[in-house]
Amino acid sequence: VDPDAVRKSDKIEVTHVNLNDDSIEGIRLKDRPAFSVQYHPEATPGPHDSRYLFDDFIQLINNN
Repeated sequence: VDPDAVRKSDKIEVTHVNLNDDSIEGIRLKDRPAFSVQYHPEATPGPHDSRYLFDDFIQLINNN
């Protein structure tokens, strides 16, 4: 993900940033029902820590 392009866009919201290298690891589109993460949310650190991502995904599907 190109940080400059994302931060200049008024249609993309940064949702996750890696604390180790400041890379963008999550975005949400403001004008579309879409979001993305650049990691495996089901993998770590625990089985319920990223449940909100799956809940958000289901909500997007149900609303569109």
